[in-house]
Amino acid sequence: MVKDNESGIMYKEYFLELVENAVKELVSSSELGQMKTDDEYTLQGEVPKNSEFGDFAVNISSLARYAKLAPAKIAEIISNKIPKKDFDINIAAGFINFKLHNNLLNNILIEINEKGLDYAKNNQGKGKKVILEYVSANPTGPFHIGHGRWAAMGSALANVMKYSGYDVYQEFYINDAGSQIQKLGKSLYIRILKELGVNIDFPKDEEEAKNYYTGEYLIPVAKEFIKEDTKTSEKIKNDYNGSFNEEHLKFLSKYARLKMLEMQQKLLNNFRTYFDNYFSELTLHESGQVTQAIDKLNKLGVLYEKDGALWFASSKYGDDQDRVIKKSDGAYTYLTADIAYHYNKLQRGFETLLNIWGADHHGYIPRMKASIEVMGYNPNSLEVLLGQLVNLVMNGEQVRMGKRTKMITLDDLIEDVGVDATRFWMIMRSIDTTLDFDIDLAKSKTDDNPVFYVQYAHARACSILRHAIEQKFDVINNEIKSPSVTSFEDKIKNLKVDDYNILWNVEDLKSTETTKKLLLKLEEYKSVVQNAAKYRSPYLLTKYLQELAANFHQFYTFSKVLVEDEKLMAARLSIVSCVITILKSALDLIKVEAPERM
Repeated sequence: MVKDNESGIMYKEYFLELVENAVKELVSSSELGQMKTDDEYTLQGEVPKNSEFGDFAVNISSLARYAKLAPAKIAEIISNKIPKKDFDINIAAGFINFKLHNNLLNNILIEINEKGLDYAKNNQGKGKKVILEYVSANPTGPFHIGHGRWAAMGSALANVMKYSGYDVYQEFYINDAGSQIQKLGKSLYIRILKELGVNIDFPKDEEEAKNYYTGEYLIPVAKEFIKEDTKTSEKIKNDYNGSFNEEHLKFLSKYARLKMLEMQQKLLNNFRTYFDNYFSELTLHESGQVTQAIDKLNKLGVLYEKDGALWFASSKYGDDQDRVIKKSDGAYTYLTADIAYHYNKLQRGFETLLNIWGADHHGYIPRMKASIEVMGYNPNSLEVLLGQLVNLVMNGEQVRMGKRTKMITLDDLIEDVGVDATRFWMIMRSIDTTLDFDIDLAKSKTDDNPVFYVQYAHARACSILRHAIEQKFDVINNEIKSPSVTSFEDKIKNLKVDDYNILWNVEDLKSTETTKKLLLKLEEYKSVVQNAAKYRSPYLLTKYLQELAANFHQFYTFSKVLVEDEKLMAARLSIVSCVITILKSALDLIKVEAPERM
């Protein structure tokens, strides 16, 4: 029997391995046509579109070019080499199809009941140290919708990677060393003076206004500052003579930066996105790490001067051109601090530097890899996920966010549709594709809303278990009936493999078909988790959740759970319990609630 619960191997991978091992043996003994041991080929396991063929399949057609035999003949030779136990084999053209015996299906339920929420936990990462950097917004204003996508994606990815054996450290890089912080301080300066009755306003000229943050989000910050420190507020007002006081500006820039960061952290926590560290860019400069990085590059002979600026010869290491790291006016470019920051990550012992950046940073990757290689590290230690935009849809039309339109912030969206819906929708598509976020649909309580559909499946399953242990009133006989199950845990947890055979002995074909389909979908959770971690694709979890919910609803339609036959009821209750476990496990990974009632 397949020892799934002992080895952790998944059924699809198990059957693929059986075929691969058989091919190796046949080739080594020259029994597979003209195939040789040095022939390179790739086989893949899959689920047949038509379940009548089998539960799993391996396409061996690619071997025909080497074996010089018809695919059907190759499949026959291979299948004869495979020891058949607990499954049947049939051949269809170039496919070897495997059909599970009932005990393998039953074993899925046994294992889920044994392992609970750890059912799909695995050691794919083998403790590899990964630093995952995401969101990393400037501390100058509210998060926009795109930041919400990075936050949801990043936190879900961290969870599924940890669940798969990676040692993940989550970090938010605070861009707080540039001119934007002084720009923020000037903007708060004006807001405070306006609140104190001074006749002042932002420049009317569009070009001059670009040097300020004119959004109304600084008004409550200004009011809070005045309330907290009336003495300093009055001094700021009295010292104002038509120009900014440098001492006050420096103080307000720091205050505004800390307040914005505090607001951002509060929102992230509310959004169930938690970082191990908030790393300040400013500390790189203050600690001398930026100059140290430049000195190291200089000693390695990859820096040169041109037109009064200092250049990094990154084109020698895969970049399309060399890059300025220190301007002619002595100011550092953004790249300089980023080189120092990534060097800092490597010095901290992280093996993989995993970043989530906006798609507009595509050209930034080669220059960062170049700096890592020059520093003596593997450039492939840097992995970058490029995220596409989020389009908001309301009333069936895309919301146009122009300069004259009030920006819808992440905070606004969460307040409107809730944390669960926002997180689920943000994760629902591959990060490299544009996401259309339908606000009306995300708020709806219909099956068309994916998050509602999945949460309702969990609530429905919980309701079935509740009804099984509740007393019921018999209206006809005017009496209270005993609950269907008096000791749920005992009935479910102590079931043996053979106890589940009753599931397959019912006469209703639709019932057995939907039951089998549901069990196979439950078992698939293992491969979904591993693929989500391996390919950095948490959206696979939301896709799987919708499919599992659909399979459960189909099962419930054709298989009554609370039946008179106690053995059949116990087996079906066990299925319901397993569905709850897997739904909750997957929802926990993407940090979406699994409600017991709706």
